[in-house]
Amino acid sequence: METKYVLLLNYCSGALNIIELTDEEINESFSYDDFESFLMTIEDKYGFKLSDCNWMTTENLNIYRYKNGKEI
Repeated sequence: METKYVLLLNYCSGALNIIELTDEEINESFSYDDFESFLMTIEDKYGFKLSDCNWMTTENLNIYRYKNGKEI
């Protein structure tokens, strides 16, 4: 699976940040020993603090929202 999107759940502000990585950023990420080290380099660019977040990556972005047990 190729990393195309980074989803950051900021537990201090209650925000969900979704970053679509550029081709350049994807290529740059391969030069790091682990992906988290790469994420630290883009904190300022995208305005997040990794120490305040949980994160995951995905190739495809699917968003589902629910209210009162039903998808909206």
